[in-house]
Amino acid sequence: MARSIPALLLVVAALSLSASAQGSKVETIGAFADQGASESVRSALEAKGYRVTSADGSIVCEIWLRSAVPTQPKKDVSGAIYTELGDATVVGVVSLPKGGNDYRGQGIKSGVYTLRYALHPTDGNHMGISTYRDFLLLVPVAADPDVSATFKFEDLAKMSAKSAGTNHPTPFSLVSPEAAKSAPSVSENEHGHLVFAAKLKTRGGGEMPIAFIVKGIAEQ
Repeated sequence: MARSIPALLLVVAALSLSASAQGSKVETIGAFADQGASESVRSALEAKGYRVTSADGSIVCEIWLRSAVPTQPKKDVSGAIYTELGDATVVGVVSLPKGGNDYRGQGIKSGVYTLRYALHPTDGNHMGISTYRDFLLLVPVAADPDVSATFKFEDLAKMSAKSAGTNHPTPFSLVSPEAAKSAPSVSENEHGHLVFAAKLKTRGGGEMPIAFIVKGIAEQ
């Protein structure tokens, strides 16, 4: 990776909203219908979504997963756990009605974003930030009209930077799919981070557990 790629890619990212994770819940909602998204995006999603709410009832985010995620044979990649997913694969869409902040405090604009899979590089700048290299990069849905499009890592990083209106891309941290045993669910991990877990339907007709952080503050 070029050294000019912003350091935010090195950070485990999630939403940092004020409400406590305790008492948060997930509920099923209807189909994604945002007309700001292309037909390619809308038609690729499941007919139902998930709303994650905090203890005070405010919405943390709304998530719609892809209905048939393309996968590949699982590979042995150091530090990665979701190697069934190819680079830049769209796994779903997230709506952030109130926006938020990433772990470093960078603001995330309110809006709707595609979630594309990415692995952060293994150079020394990335060590010790997260247990895993797997991330979902947020891209404004209006700037990502084709779910079948593929991108190089550097190009995807630049697209994701539009999510915060800065030079820094905006990732969600993927975590161990062990949390998806009782999916869909939302839980608090040992670091106090709020983790959303679900099962992705794959193009081959199977299911793939997935879990990622939707709220949390990075330990300093």
